[in-house]
Amino acid sequence: MTKKLLFVGTILLVAVCVAMAADTITGKWTYEMQGRGGGGGGGGAAPATPRVVTLDLKVDGATLTGTILQPMGGRGMGGGGGAPPAGGAPPAPTPTPISNGKVNGNTFTFDLTRTTPNGDMTTKYEGKVSGDTMHLTITRPDMGNGPMPPQEVDAKRATT
Repeated sequence: MTKKLLFVGTILLVAVCVAMAADTITGKWTYEMQGRGGGGGGGGAAPATPRVVTLDLKVDGATLTGTILQPMGGRGMGGGGGAPPAGGAPPAPTPTPISNGKVNGNTFTFDLTRTTPNGDMTTKYEGKVSGDTMHLTITRPDMGNGPMPPQEVDAKRATT
């Protein structure tokens, strides 16, 4: 009887821990990325405007799903081919689904794959949540100029 109670208690404890992890990670999170390049060219160019990135994540057991809304801005915005004229607003971003999402307690990993003219590019995300702060390590693919160092950012839980 004691072994049976211990087993049931352990199962309940695991279920509570999984539910707590889901509560910790699930939701909307935002962080800022510095935009590329300033305006105008030349020595006195204004600094680029930071871009707000939004993660919308959902935990189901040990699986993480969701989307990232990330304004691209910067490149290719000089007009022609349906792009806005130089100095115009970049196109509105659309949410991109994440893949390979895994959760272990308050830590998680996932991939974000974008299709580009140069083929698919996969960015890898690793994170850990503590309260209303999510620390992310973002590893971007090699774009032909050698590997980029991982980027560290802190996201905050979005208030609705």
